[in-house]
Amino acid sequence: MSPLAFREGAARVLFAAAAGVSILAVALICIFLFANGVPAMLQIGIPEFLLGTTWRPGNDIFGIFPMIVGSIYATAGAIVVGVPLGILCALFLSRFASAPIAAALRPGVELLAGIPSVIYGFFGLIAIVPVIRAVGPGRGLSLLAAAIILGIMILPTVITVAKNALDAVPESYYEGALALGSSHEHAVFRVVAPAAISGILAGVVLGIGRAIGETMAVVMVAGNQPIIPDSIFEGVRTMTANIVLEMGYAADLHRGALIATGVVLFVFIMLISGLIGALKRKGEQA
Repeated sequence: MSPLAFREGAARVLFAAAAGVSILAVALICIFLFANGVPAMLQIGIPEFLLGTTWRPGNDIFGIFPMIVGSIYATAGAIVVGVPLGILCALFLSRFASAPIAAALRPGVELLAGIPSVIYGFFGLIAIVPVIRAVGPGRGLSLLAAAIILGIMILPTVITVAKNALDAVPESYYEGALALGSSHEHAVFRVVAPAAISGILAGVVLGIGRAIGETMAVVMVAGNQPIIPDSIFEGVRTMTANIVLEMGYAADLHRGALIATGVVLFVFIMLISGLIGALKRKGEQA
């Protein structure tokens, strides 16, 4: 066997092993979650567990509907805050910024992605919560604070994926629009951006996945009240926050209910991943 063939064979084995380990890890996580969470969910009762509005572990009452609503509300708020800013920033970096400005801004976007979530939480406690407390009712630890923090946290994901999608649009689309008399802005917003819509949506969906799975920053600023909020100034508790706050001392059915909460969250993430795959397939077909 020649050295080149040996290296290629070794590389194939290495890559196959890496893929196998990844698949095995996902399978083990699925087995652990469903084996420990589904029995607890069945013992509590699926309707009572998913639609119950009261969470009192001391009385064996486990209704996670407020946490589901809290996760959806916080994620929706993050979309409102982060997605428009992220897409506009991606458009600016891809089609409007000069090379020096784009080169200066790109490291900042990458730095946002590398900041630990606890630092975002500290920033929210110091800078965002006091402002909300001053302008609105309540203590400032609220759904609004969580939405703002999550909106900031999903920015690098949305910006990076959307910019890559915009950069991948053939230059002939833009040049053809200019040749037909379009302005630069019209060509970007009416021709280039629609051509990259599947990639932009994939970035948005990835950002949603980041927001719904975030824990530490949300725990620090959301107020962690297991209620369905009536306003954006009230506190909420997300599914991830519920797990991390109580898993340290949970036992028996309480522990099973928290793992079952993880099962529900895992299903949410699977649905988001399926949506990403559908968007990619649609983009490839287009």
